[in-house]
Amino acid sequence: MATLWNKGTSATEAVDRFTVGNDRILDLRLARYDVQGSRAHIRMLEHIGLLTAEEFAALDAALGRIAERIEAGDFSLENDVEDIHSQVELLLTRELGEVGKKIHSGRSRNDQVLVDLKLFLRDELKTVRGEVLTLFRRLQELSERHREVLLPGYTHAQVAMPSSFGLWFGAYAEALVDDMYALGGAYRVVNRNPLGSAAGYGNSFPLDRQMTTGLLDFDSPVYNSVAAQMQRGRTERTVASALGGIALTLNKFAADCCLYMCPNFGFIHFPDELTTGSSIMPHKKNPDVWEILRGKCNRILSCENEIAMLCSNMPHGYHRDYQLLKDILFPALELTHECLQMTDYMLAHIEINEKILENPLYDHLFTVEEVNRRTLAGVPFREAYRQVGVEVNEGRFRYGGGNPATMKASDLGHTHLGSLGNLCNDKIAALMAAASDWK
Repeated sequence: MATLWNKGTSATEAVDRFTVGNDRILDLRLARYDVQGSRAHIRMLEHIGLLTAEEFAALDAALGRIAERIEAGDFSLENDVEDIHSQVELLLTRELGEVGKKIHSGRSRNDQVLVDLKLFLRDELKTVRGEVLTLFRRLQELSERHREVLLPGYTHAQVAMPSSFGLWFGAYAEALVDDMYALGGAYRVVNRNPLGSAAGYGNSFPLDRQMTTGLLDFDSPVYNSVAAQMQRGRTERTVASALGGIALTLNKFAADCCLYMCPNFGFIHFPDELTTGSSIMPHKKNPDVWEILRGKCNRILSCENEIAMLCSNMPHGYHRDYQLLKDILFPALELTHECLQMTDYMLAHIEINEKILENPLYDHLFTVEEVNRRTLAGVPFREAYRQVGVEVNEGRFRYGGGNPATMKASDLGHTHLGSLGNLCNDKIAALMAAASDWK
């Protein structure tokens, strides 16, 4: 196998297979970024005199042709090539001869793969941001559309107090704001330039790291070359943590949907083509999409811990263990995209039950409202609480504020910030606009 580090000896096929693993497949995701990083690197090498203008022009043109092949889908790693870095350098050397070999001056494969990963993750986080915003807008629209429809709220899985579909959908929209804060934090960690740190201890060439930082549109260099290499694993864990926050939000929403679709609840409904049946029970409409989504989100949540376990117990500096990070994080990114897109797709077809409170199961839903109503009429709170409790125990409780079966959210007089009658969706939208405002 062709390797950049070959010193005249060859690994056995078993060692190659064990150490390379899935890297050749996963590296194709980094191809465009390897070329992007290399083009910035050679421009800097010309600037400091390590390449002539003619050499730079030849290398840049050849890299441009490789980039075109990548975008056209006409690029692959040859069977005896170890990784994307080796493939790009091999193609340059075949075309340009000795000039092709100069591209690696002043860098190590360590900082090369780090910059590739950061450029890749930067684009991935932007894509996730767009998917989160799409889902956020869907949830806000549903919150506004169904703001008046009451829904039983639960604590300890017991009927508790009146909620509404406006409050329910809006809650998950605002949860995504918190997730966006974490996503933006991960982006800021990602968007710092490790190129020029080489193997972690810098280089005797007069590299212009500020120049490559500008060319690659990073916020700043990772200044300390050791710290730059220490970001391997830390960066992936930070991204995994942000993905985990989104996954936790989607997981809880999926669990709600599984529960609310159950005929014992019957709060929401989806068209038959978005559910599945049973091989033996003809009446079944199973929430398979939400169950699979719930499970996939749990897999995303496990990613951060797996990365932490992989990266612990190692002194600073590069270790080959880090190669395995792509096996963990890349699938988690794909799952995140899938889950965000599928949640939005399902919500585009959701149907809600506007007559839930006609069911006598929810006769006690308004006990707190009744206590408050009597308190406002002058009865001390503790006495009102006792009165209502006695009525419930004796089976004669009736809400005196109206017919629960025909009530709307605005009938309950909840006016404080974030309540049934004051959802604050406009304020939440403003928070999301600020939270997602990173380049």
